[in-house]
Amino acid sequence: MNKLCCKRIYKTSEETDGFRILVDRLWPRGVKKEKAEVDLWAKEIAPSNELRKWFSHDPEKYDEFKELYIKELKSNPHSQQFKDLCTQKLKDLNVTLLYAAKNEKFNHAVVLKEWLDE
Repeated sequence: MNKLCCKRIYKTSEETDGFRILVDRLWPRGVKKEKAEVDLWAKEIAPSNELRKWFSHDPEKYDEFKELYIKELKSNPHSQQFKDLCTQKLKDLNVTLLYAAKNEKFNHAVVLKEWLDE
């Protein structure tokens, strides 16, 4: 069975990553597009700029952020297409959601993974 994973884009890419999707709205600082080994940049699935700036990776705001981001995902016209793509790719290989945030526990990719796993 293939896995859906989350990983910082700054970590070395591995064969086990499978299909690599950058889920940040902004391209990560210091990462060259040629070297990133990103199969898809799904910036439209990322939290809105307003939500991203409000959250500011504050663990104390995480629960509220998670709720608001899931609300955004449910009303996002790209969500179903993104979910379908991930489901399709997972039939053949792992899918890795890439993000730039320093906090590996409290970030939007973790919320997105939980939402996709449902």
